[in-house]
Amino acid sequence: MRPVLLALPLSLLPVLAGQPLAYKDGATALAGYLARPAQLKGLAPGVVIIHQWMGVTDHEKRTADELAKLGYTALAADIYGEGVRPANAEEAGVLAGAYKNDRNLYQRRIRVALEVLKAQKGVDPERLAVIGFCFGGTGALEAARGGLPVKGVVSFHGGLDIPAERPVQPITAKVLVCHGADDPFTSKDVPGFQDEMRKAKADFTFISYAGAVHSFTQKEAGNDPSKGAAYQEAAARRSWQHMKDFFHEIF
Repeated sequence: MRPVLLALPLSLLPVLAGQPLAYKDGATALAGYLARPAQLKGLAPGVVIIHQWMGVTDHEKRTADELAKLGYTALAADIYGEGVRPANAEEAGVLAGAYKNDRNLYQRRIRVALEVLKAQKGVDPERLAVIGFCFGGTGALEAARGGLPVKGVVSFHGGLDIPAERPVQPITAKVLVCHGADDPFTSKDVPGFQDEMRKAKADFTFISYAGAVHSFTQKEAGNDPSKGAAYQEAAARRSWQHMKDFFHEIF
């Protein structure tokens, strides 16, 4: 039998203040952010959060804090490296593109984050997940594609494509994709992605949110959907609930 996870209802758990967490991938210094609940009994599931293309921001830190309130230990992972932060969208596109063009490096950075999370006190190494936003949503899917040791992954408005020459591999982690139905950047890749999931025999759920465009979970994206990226409260709220239901199932 598994140990009892919580002595209090999740909504009543006190939360330790999130803290910066320095770690490394070989010689590359990385600057993450760790949040965890207090007064847990037993082991808690762990969640790695992969950032959008601007790097670790307040959005990812807030997400880690909210996950801690739900009873999870959460690490907002740093893919780019300590001090490597794009100044604008043009720089972000170049930086994110380097990892999307080197999926092995991207997967390795995620694997390192998972190992760091597993090493944290009170984390159940058998109950891990990866979530991500935009660029990070691609990373969450890469965790599944790469067979990383996770129970499931969640992509919020993430990129869905894979290189054309890359063979489809079996996927054992459960997959949840939260997609903006009107996302002008990724919607063209939906049929190919769903075909990939079928070929990989993945247990996947794909949810589209009406009227939502790219970045619908991020308040920092503003409220003008005509730009192709904008916050939408309904989609943000619904996708968060869908993630919670997903976690309840896989953990």
